[in-house]
Amino acid sequence: MEWRDEGIVIGVKRHGEGAALLELMTREHGRHLGLVRGGRSARMQPVLQAGNSVAVAWRARLDEHLGSFQVEPTAQRAARLMGSPAALYGLGVLGALVRLLPERDPHPGLYEGLEVIVNALDDPALAGPLVVRFELAILQELGFGLDLAQCAATGVRDNLAYVSPKTGRAVSAEAGGPWRDKLLPLPAFLHEGQGRQLPGPDQLAAAFRLTGHFLNRHVYEPRGVPAPEVRAAFLAALLAAAQR
Repeated sequence: MEWRDEGIVIGVKRHGEGAALLELMTREHGRHLGLVRGGRSARMQPVLQAGNSVAVAWRARLDEHLGSFQVEPTAQRAARLMGSPAALYGLGVLGALVRLLPERDPHPGLYEGLEVIVNALDDPALAGPLVVRFELAILQELGFGLDLAQCAATGVRDNLAYVSPKTGRAVSAEAGGPWRDKLLPLPAFLHEGQGRQLPGPDQLAAAFRLTGHFLNRHVYEPRGVPAPEVRAAFLAALLAAAQR
């Protein structure tokens, strides 16, 4: 068995004396692991860093085997991202999100989104909105997508202000007013049709509370695992950067 693809490094672990177990998010083969012989060498260590992009060839005798990777760098971002605390935490958040997907299940749309995000992770103004949208995309791919396009009660598409914590559907300010204490705030930058509007700190925090609620409800709690601690550290780093 053999295939070639492009991928983004999600994680690396030591394997034996000189090899590395490489975890990638690939364009056509999803989240995929493989052994890199000589992965701990001086030449390969800078390549096998989270956030870098690589061209890979995977080989195994049988499809269900771990297999081995041959790796060539295509974009080495890790050195740049290491200079930003938010970017380092962001890489941890992205890795944790990608690991929610079944291994070897292709998600080319998520791969393209991930590539955009890792290129911008050291810009806190862009990193937060991009990551929270990636969380929405992960929920969608797992079958728990939110409906933020129109009001669940009236069907209107304007002045959406809330989200039902039970259904994940948007609610307008008028329809949701009497029950606003029981609804989740919907930040304006997440509305359908709101373009590339960048949020302020309060809106960004509200957006992460929104996605966090549904990740906990539909993903972490049913699997019996806690939300990754790095997520809170990432948001704190973003908010600290916004105050400078």
